Amino acid sequence: RAKEIKTKLGLLLQKPEAAVDLVAPCSEKPAKTQKPSLEEAVQWRESLDKLLQNNYGLASFKSFLRSEFSEENLDFWMACEDYKKTKSPAKMAEKAQKIYEEFIQSEAPKEVNIDHCTKDITLKNLAEPSPSSFDAAQQRVRALMEKDSLPRFVRSPHFRELLGHGLAAP
Repeated sequence: RAKEIKTKLGLLLQKPEAAVDLVAPCSEKPAKTQKPSLEEAVQWRESLDKLLQNNYGLASFKSFLRSEFSEENLDFWMACEDYKKTKSPAKMAEKAQKIYEEFIQSEAPKEVNIDHCTKDITLKNLAEPSPSSFDAAQQRVRALMEKDSLPRFVRSPHFRELLGHGLAAP
């Protein structure tokens, strides 16, 4: 399967010494943020919300996911968060279609792994786009990140580098 191959290639392409500059992950400087305190970073182990609310944590997590060729879930989650802030019905319909085509429909360029029932619900919601059109799909993807991506992140060299090598990840 394509995602398995991408993951395996990502592991092969990783440099051994945590070759990610966490001050500017993959040339994405966190917008005017400082490196988090040790206490903040440690909280990310238990809370995806705390990680996603911190610009530095978000950039670090995205860098990690990119290294595994699996950033589509975070990209989808962020697109949904942006979508919910849209006020104009016309703009909302335009963004909804773009999100559907990029992340939800079969063979989408960044297709997220959600069940057919959730895909069907999302497609039906797009008949009349509203801020909650992607809620079911976003909740599924968030749960995947929480149960799968977050534990891998906190065990990764990316996270240990962030902690300053002093603390071992669980």
